[in-house]
This record gives sequence, structure tokens and C-alpha cells, in this order.
Amino acid sequence: MTSGRFPVFPVKTALFAWVFLLLAATGIRAQEPDLRPDVAAALFGQTTEVGIERRDSPVPGWRVTAGGQVLGMVGSTWEIAQTSGYSGKPLDVLVAVTPQGTIAGAKLIRQTEPVLSLGISDADIIAYVDGFRGVDLMRDHAALGPDPALPDVISRATVSTGVIRDGIMRTGRVLAQAQGLGGGGIDRVSFRPTGWAELLSQGALAHSLTTMAEAARAFAGAKVPVDPSDAPFLDLYAGLIDTPTAGRNLLGELDFTAATGSLQPGQALVAVMSRGLYSPRGTEWRRSGTFERIAFQQGDIRITPKADDFIMVEKLALPDAPSFKEISLFRLNADPEAGGIDPRRPFDLIVTATRPLTAGGEAALPITTTITLPAAFALAEAPAAMPLWQEFWLQKKFGIAIVGAMLFVLALILFGQEALVSRPKLWLRVRLGFLATTLFVLGWGLNGQLSVVQVVAFLNSLLSGFQWETFLIAPIIFLIWSTVALGMLFWGRGVYCGWLCPFGALQELLNVAARRLGVRQIAVPQGLHERLWVIKYTLFVAIVALSFYSMEKSLLLAEAEPFKTVISMRFLRAWPFVLFALVVLAGGLFIERFYCRYLCPLGAGLAIPAKLKVFDWLRRRPQCGRECRLCETKCTVGAIDPLGRINANECVLCLRCQVVMNDAQTCPVLKRRARTSDAPKEAT
Repeated sequence: MTSGRFPVFPVKTALFAWVFLLLAATGIRAQEPDLRPDVAAALFGQTTEVGIERRDSPVPGWRVTAGGQVLGMVGSTWEIAQTSGYSGKPLDVLVAVTPQGTIAGAKLIRQTEPVLSLGISDADIIAYVDGFRGVDLMRDHAALGPDPALPDVISRATVSTGVIRDGIMRTGRVLAQAQGLGGGGIDRVSFRPTGWAELLSQGALAHSLTTMAEAARAFAGAKVPVDPSDAPFLDLYAGLIDTPTAGRNLLGELDFTAATGSLQPGQALVAVMSRGLYSPRGTEWRRSGTFERIAFQQGDIRITPKADDFIMVEKLALPDAPSFKEISLFRLNADPEAGGIDPRRPFDLIVTATRPLTAGGEAALPITTTITLPAAFALAEAPAAMPLWQEFWLQKKFGIAIVGAMLFVLALILFGQEALVSRPKLWLRVRLGFLATTLFVLGWGLNGQLSVVQVVAFLNSLLSGFQWETFLIAPIIFLIWSTVALGMLFWGRGVYCGWLCPFGALQELLNVAARRLGVRQIAVPQGLHERLWVIKYTLFVAIVALSFYSMEKSLLLAEAEPFKTVISMRFLRAWPFVLFALVVLAGGLFIERFYCRYLCPLGAGLAIPAKLKVFDWLRRRPQCGRECRLCETKCTVGAIDPLGRINANECVLCLRCQVVMNDAQTCPVLKRRARTSDAPKEAT
């Protein structure tokens, strides 16, 4: 490698390695979640052995039982809510929900979030996830803002812990709905005093009447004929009475509490009330243990109630209710997955009356009553929750406005650079003012520091199922990345590295201060300067390659970036991280943008796609590099070679070379032109 040519080896090597790694890692997918009995027991606070049954319908998860009792369901946030963090990898939490809609426990299974992996202690994460124990999912909870019932998001990890909270709450509500709570289930909480007539008008009780005349026609030829008349053969009322407004009004508070207290999870309570000649219960059930005359049917599912499911009621509590010959309550299997009916959909009560025929055999009269859950007793479908990324954008709207204003100003600077670079003092004020804003507002204020970790996350998401929501959850970072992507087509990597990088701004501002204090600058020989570029390209390739093998190890290597220590966490880290950051910043006092030049893997990653730049906004003269090398010595990052060419891979677009070229008091070419133009005047 000669000092007169830019080395192509590092960039090409990085590019080829990047493509190779993308092709080699196309089989990466998230592992299927699993649940061990000891974990399930701990989630529900059990010390005895529990049973686990894997289910994939109506939602994927596990049904957990102990001693014949259903403790609830456990689900994975990754499997149900598809929660992935900003690393692009699954953020998996097991959530246990009781049949009453309470979170029994939560356990973090897998995460590779950069902040959570290296910036927050394991104890903090465990305590945060465990803080969801006891949360009532039937209440409305804030998604991101303060909520006394939910644990507060962890400072400096708002995005990651916000994703965890959203995943736990969404998964919990789905599991609660799968157990018949919320989302269109039966309202087993609300109560309103209601009379018999109003219950009928609401549709809480279905009614069917079969007269003696209708029965006589059906049993024509029976050994014992039925005398036709308008009197009731079977006057039947039936309905679901799980909801207190129906059941508590019909039975009274004590009997209703006793009846519903005997219900197991996945059961519904049906009342069958009748008067007339025919008895739906009959007497055979006492011997057989089965009510052969009664059946509940929904589609292909037919249930004949057993004696163990029967509760006898002597009298209704409503004073305006008619007198009935029989009042029966039946506990009904209401778990469609376990062969039961779905009480949220209509189903039939079929009472079959039979009589032996004179000619042999028997005649049957099926009497069907359709039971429907009234709208007044059904929980409304939960409104579609606002996507988490939209919540973050609304929460960060003030910061988004600030970033938008900064980007607008930057666009004016870059598009109007000719007017700016012709005024050196104005350029310097604008340059230093913008860098100060980038450091204090964008960096330390809004935490808008990009990182190579986000590049790794993007690459991994392409291989494991790309989702825009993964990146939209950090609106400030998303806006900056969008600007960087567009800016690389117009100006190259310098849009970010030279103007929007808070750590780069800190280096340059410190170096300006060091120069004014008389700190002597070190000029790195061109040959060594170019060879040191290999470090950052190699580091970038190593971080990307390692991420396909182990995201955790890749994040450790990504600590070569001091951005998190200096900008995101403001030096509030363990001393090795702080010491490394201080050493890097100290180097920048003597070599301007020392870290940007030789060590920054993010800059190396941006340099590769910056090859696609379609415009060349930086001007050069034929004399540059041949007659004058002043711009080369003034360049912030040594991006100008001895021949005067600007290396777009290294240029940070500070515009300093353009200022020098347009300054008649500095540029030797302009000085010579001025002398030449003044010479004839002096001769005359």
C-alpha cells in the first residue's frame, strides 16, 4: 500500500464478509418456548407437584393443574405477542394467569437487549419482571406512563422495559380471554337488580311452550293417549345464569353464591325451569345417574348432564316470577377445547319426551329451546390496543419535534453549503453551535446516539423475520437512521458522523478546546494513518459475524464503542468502561477525532453502503494535491490523500476543506490569482 492511493482491502473485505455472513446465517430462527414443571409451580407459588398440559388452541400455552384443580394458564410473550426487543432478537417472558384474570407470576426466559445485557443488573431485571405478580388484568392499565399497579420502567432502559411490560400485559390478557374472561366472555362481575319481565325482554331466558294438543298429535297411536287441549304439556324456560344480573336476581344472593361457588374453571351454569304435564328431569336419573331426557347441543357437540352436575332449587327469589313445577341447575362443560360448548355462541337445550306405541316401539317428541347469551351479559370485545410503537411516538412527540427541527437545519446547511463556506467565521459558529446541540440535546438530552448494535439488530432481523415495529419503538433513533439512510445517497456517511453523532461532536469540541489551550497536535504519517483504518473495519466485521453465533458475545465486543458509557449512561458505569472512554477521549485531544479515524465500527459499517452515494457535493481544483496540500493538513479525519482526493469512506463532511478553498486569505491558489490580477494595476 502506497501513501498515494487509498487502500481498498479493508472495505472490500468487510463488504464480502458481510454478504457471506448474511447468506450463511439464513437458517437462524427463534427457538420454541418450553415449560418445566418446577418453573410452572414457581410461577403459581406452588410447593407441590403440578401437572402441565400443552395446548395450541385457542391460544398456544400450557394448562397447569394441581390436586385436580386448574391453577391457570402459562404462555410465552414471544409465542403469543411476538415481542422482540431493539436487538431484533426474541424478548421472551413466561406469564402465568389465573382463571380469575390475575397474573400469578412472570419469569424472564430470554433476552439479548444491549442495555439489559450490560447496563442493568440481572437483579434489576428479575425484580422488574416479578413486579407484575398480582396484577389484575381485568382493569385498564397504562401502556407506558406511570401506573401504580405496574412496576415502573427502568431508567435508561425505557424502550426495552417498555417492550417487556407491553408483552406481559398483552400475553396476560390473551391468556385471560382463553379462560373465558374479557374479550367477549360472560360478565361474571356486574350486577343490577332486575325483574322477571326485564330478564325475558333482555333474552336472558329462552322460552318454549308445547301444548297438550301438539303433544297429542306427536303421540298419536300411543298406548296412553294425550288429551288435546291448550293446557301446557311442557312450558319451559332456560338460560345461562353465570352472570350475577341473571343468577343473583333469580336465586337470591346466598343460593347464587353457593351455586357458582361449586363451578370449576371452564364450566357454565344453566337453569332449566318448567311447568306442565311433562317432567324434563323424570325419575330415571336417580338410578342411572344421567338425565336421559335432557341434552345440550351445539353443532356436533352433545352433552347429557350427569347427576353430579345437578343442583335442585325449590323456589325462585324473584317475587314476580311464575311458579314452576321443577327448577334445575346444571353445571355445563363450557370449554370447547375439552369437548364442551362455547357459551358465548347459541346452543340448544333439547328435552325429549317419549311414549310407547300400541303397535310397538315408541314415539319421541324432541322439544328444542335455543339459549343465547344476551348482549347485556356479554363482555364487549376489547378494543384493539394501540401498537406499542405508536405509544412511544406519542410519548416522545416533543423530542421528535426537536429532532425534526435539527434535521431541517442540517438540510439547509448541506444544501446551502456554498453560501456558508464562503464565510469562515459564520461556518465556524454554525459548526460549533450545531455540534453543541448534537451533544447536549440530541445525545445527553434525547439519548439519540446510534450504535453498531443497531446495525447488527437490523441484519439479524432480516434473517429472523423483519418487522418495522421492532425499530419504530425508538422514534428518535428511527428518525436519525432514516436520515442517515437517505443522507448516504446524497452525501455519504458524513451526514451522521460529522453532524449527528453525539460522541463525534464531543471529540471535536474537546479538540477545539485543546487547540485553543495550546495542546500540541500529533500528525500521523499517511502510511500509518491508512493502515490503522483496518482496525475499525475488522472490528465491524467481527461484531457482525459474532452476532450470528452469539448475540451476547457480540454485545460484549460492541463495547469497543464508548457511546453507551459516555452518552447513554453519562459515565455512570463500572470503572473499566469509564477508563476506556476517558482514554479514547484523551487520544482525541492530540489527534482530532482519534476514535472516528481508527476505532469506530459504526463508522466502518456506514462507509460500506455509502459507496452508493450518487452526488459529489465537495469541490476540488486541479491544483489540489499538486500545488497545494493545505486541505490535507486541515482535514479533521485525514480523509484527503496527498494527491488531493477526498476519500468518501473517511470524510465526515465537516466542510472545512471547502472553507479553506473559498477563503481568499488562506487558499494559496486564490492568493496567487489575486496577485496575478493585481500585478497589471501595479505596473501602470
